[in-house]
Amino acid sequence: MAEDMHPVRRIAKTVADSPWFQHFITLVIIAAGVVVGMETYRGFAEQHHGILHVLDNVILAIFVVEIVIKMAAEGKRPWRYFLDPWNVFDFLIVAACFMPIGSQYAMVLRLARLLRVLKLVRALPRLQILVSALLKSIPSIGYISILLCMQFYLYAVTATFLFSENDPLHFGNLQISMLSLFRAVTLEDWTDLMYIQMYGCDQYGYEGIENLCRAPKAHGVVSPIFFVTFVLVGTMIILNLFIGVIMTGMDEAQRESDHQARTERESLMPDQLSVADELDTLVFEVERLQKRIEAIRQKAASDGGAALAAERASPAGSDGERGEA
Repeated sequence: MAEDMHPVRRIAKTVADSPWFQHFITLVIIAAGVVVGMETYRGFAEQHHGILHVLDNVILAIFVVEIVIKMAAEGKRPWRYFLDPWNVFDFLIVAACFMPIGSQYAMVLRLARLLRVLKLVRALPRLQILVSALLKSIPSIGYISILLCMQFYLYAVTATFLFSENDPLHFGNLQISMLSLFRAVTLEDWTDLMYIQMYGCDQYGYEGIENLCRAPKAHGVVSPIFFVTFVLVGTMIILNLFIGVIMTGMDEAQRESDHQARTERESLMPDQLSVADELDTLVFEVERLQKRIEAIRQKAASDGGAALAAERASPAGSDGERGEA
């Protein structure tokens, strides 16, 4: 408790957890993005180079102070700052701006400064949940991607065999076929690809490049079946699986965020909790008790039903034994 009551740590923690400080950092992050955006206008950047340089240094200094305050809030264990992955993310972004890069690598330094805009993810909790959901969805998205690649490969090989002579521009070889199918799955003029195969390159799609249409061949039935099934499976089914996986990840990330917030509130002293925090904690406890009571009731009902069935079966068994005797 002595460490918790240390004046430096108490002040640093109060500042780090205060809403005004978090809002201030958010505004500074937005200002950092605006400053980097201004430097894309070369004339303006050359005319106001001094002011932009000062603003950039001030913004960087504020970010450094933010890190120092958050480390000081950990008291005698500042390394605990790095236990939070988001803090590590912030630290790396700020540290990248101190890389010893010469003038020949000025573009790398500008990109490193541009990364400071990503600190906005750390400043806004809702964005954290979205990013966490995406990270949690990576394993499932990987399997869906494998399924999508299998579909692309099978259809690309089939398209190359069927349409390479009629449409060498889009299906001349395997890699071009896969690229054309990617265009189709994004619904970017996929009907043009279908019509070229339906009517032949001499009738559709090769205006101005007739020299490439050397062996026109119409696939009036095969082409619609091929492209419609590909679009339906690739766009309407598989890509929607990505949405479902991400939504599931968002639910998990939201539950983890709520659990972490409750854990942090429970670790605080009662006099440090706000009325809203206390009310939220009480509501959660009531809901948990209600769920526990309902589970006990269901278990009691199940046990009571089993006992009643045993009691009913017991006299019948005894009568049967007496009858046999």
